[in-house]
Amino acid sequence: MTTQTVEYIRYRIPETQSAEFLAAFTRAAAQLAAAPQCVDYELARSEEDFEHYILRITWTSTEDHIDGFRKSDLFPDFLAETRPYAANTDEARHYKPTSVRGTGASVPSLYDWAGGADAFARLTDVFYAKVVEDDLLGPLFADLPAEHADHVALWIGEVFGGPAGYSEQQGGHGHMVAKHVGKNISEPQRRRWVELIQDAADEAGLPTDAEFRSAFCAYVEWGTRLAVYFSGPDAARPAEQPVPRWNWGAAPPYQG
Repeated sequence: MTTQTVEYIRYRIPETQSAEFLAAFTRAAAQLAAAPQCVDYELARSEEDFEHYILRITWTSTEDHIDGFRKSDLFPDFLAETRPYAANTDEARHYKPTSVRGTGASVPSLYDWAGGADAFARLTDVFYAKVVEDDLLGPLFADLPAEHADHVALWIGEVFGGPAGYSEQQGGHGHMVAKHVGKNISEPQRRRWVELIQDAADEAGLPTDAEFRSAFCAYVEWGTRLAVYFSGPDAARPAEQPVPRWNWGAAPPYQG
């Protein structure tokens, strides 16, 4: 489970100081951008009351913020720019995300864009029909259970923003990782997996627009490379995590 924390700092800045305030925080942002403990940040201004601002900073953890960033060489310059507005602060607290989260419908999920459960069922049916006949991958899946394609369809569907069917029925990310332990998947096998699932996506009628295929291929590369790692002899099992949720953008680098 992620340890990220979100710091909210609320300011009340008189209109006469707003330009100076924004300039100071623009300079301070350079220190946040250079901090490995900082995930992202944003300064927002109220539309209803122009004197109200909220600075949101996502940290890798509260400890990384306090014991890392605040003790780093970056902090003095950050503090020099922001300290003059300490008296204008209404709140400065760290918040942990809860399970209540999601996205609206302004942008469809990859799951919906692809065509939902039926699309991913077609994908895995076509894909595993290819796999069992493939000289390179066939031996790896010699004892393939009849329900395997259905389970992978649930997994990909959940990853792409669909229902949590895999988590509810199979046990989430840890269960998927366990399926690869000890398999010793080779790089040629990984590349063939990537090739065949892209062919299967074409044959199963998944969307061919550049945006969807970019996200699809990015996930396939990410997922297969993790599979190779976890199948190896020196892999460290990760802490239990939820199923990853893919979107139209890119994922951050995997750091264990």
